[in-house]
This record gives sequence, C-alpha cells and structure tokens, in this order.
Amino acid sequence: MNPLTKEMFAKMEFEYAPVAVKFSFDKPENTEHMEKVMAFCSFVKEAQTSGKKFYVTAENDDCVGKMVLGMVDMPTFESSGRAGYDFEVFRTPAANARLYYTNPRFNRGASNYCTFAPLSICDFDPDLIIVVADTRQADLLMRANSYISGDLWEGRDSHVMSCSWQFVYPYISGKVNHLVVGMHHGQKVRKPFPDGMQIISIPFQKIDEITTALSEMHWVPISMRPDDQDELARRIDHWKELAPDLMLTKS
Repeated sequence: MNPLTKEMFAKMEFEYAPVAVKFSFDKPENTEHMEKVMAFCSFVKEAQTSGKKFYVTAENDDCVGKMVLGMVDMPTFESSGRAGYDFEVFRTPAANARLYYTNPRFNRGASNYCTFAPLSICDFDPDLIIVVADTRQADLLMRANSYISGDLWEGRDSHVMSCSWQFVYPYISGKVNHLVVGMHHGQKVRKPFPDGMQIISIPFQKIDEITTALSEMHWVPISMRPDDQDELARRIDHWKELAPDLMLTKS
C-alpha cells in the first residue's frame, strides 16, 4: 500500500472514510472475521463506523452480494427474476431476469473471502478503494482519473444488484465507476448515506495513477483561482497569437 495514497486521500477530508477492499481465494491472515450478517454493500459503512479491518464470507451476506462475488451458485429463484417483480421494481420477471445475464459477476469460487478496512489503517494492497464523496470531492477524483490517461468517466449501474457495479465491474474492467446514492433499491431501504452523494469505486489498476495525479495537479483549476486571473489572461492572449480565429475566452 503506497503511503502517498493514504496521504492524498486523507487530504481530501471525506466525511465518510475511504474503504479498501480485497477479494481472496484463501482465508486472510491476521484479520478478524466479521460476525454480523447484513447486505454485502453495507460492509463499506461497517468498516467506516467500526474503524476496523475484517473479512466476510458468504455466511455474512443476506442479499445478492455473495452471488455476485461467486461465493455461492446463483439460485434458480433469483435467476427467474421473480424477486424484482414482487418488489415492484420491474414490470415482469423477464425484465429482472436480464440482469442475471448482463450484470458482471465473479466465476464461482474465485473469491471466497472479502476483506474491508478503512484506508487509513489498510496494511494490504487493495483491489478496490471505495469512496463516498460529495460533488466537490467527486469532481476532484474524476478529474484525477483523467488527468494522466485521459480516460473517460463512467457511471454504469442498475437499480438492483448495484453491488455488481460497485465491486465487480471496476475490478474486472480496470475502470473507475461512480454511482449516485439514493438510486438503488437495497440502499434506499437501508439508507447508509445521504441521497445525492457519489460512491466511487477505484480499481487496483488505477490507484497509483490517481494517487500520482492528486499529488501533481492543481486541485483548483486556474480559471477558478481568483489570484491567478492575470496569468490566465496572459495564456488566453497567447492562444490568440497562435490561432487568431480562436473563439474561446476566459469566461
């Protein structure tokens, strides 16, 4: 775990602590087994409120997370789409059933354990860093996502089984994904965070890049820094020398 990563994320002063996540086939060493049973996505909030590192297994999850992570086989009832129909989320079971063929999930048995820890005490190389951010913080993180690579921003999601997009999709795609709190059936019932906040999942492939970007880039762009408007005007005037027909202005 890069100490600079912890430093940069601490500097952002999140209301809810960033959480490191690790998927593993083998039982984690020197890690406490969580005894509580809850929906898989709720373990992010548990790590934030407890301030502890812990791991969970299929027995800890009472929702679809254990299926999405491949800890158990997908039961035929869920695959039928009947649950989403009875919850009145979908018009027909068929509409719900599509998600079990399209939403990303791990192969059966690929991840038997999942470790959670507040980033500040993380002592392992995380597969994901999950951040709950307000709009200003989300803007900064997503700019950092693009600052070096130019990667486009993504927000792939579904109303149910959002754990597919929060945990599995970033891991297997290598892409940062962001979800809006208050737009998922299970989380709307449990209310772990205020509506409108962003849940941003950063996969291991992007952690070092985003850390470097946060350490190098101006967190407030020049056009938004009142004390640097003369320098901005000088740069724009130089643009006009390079391209006399340029239509852009400092506004």
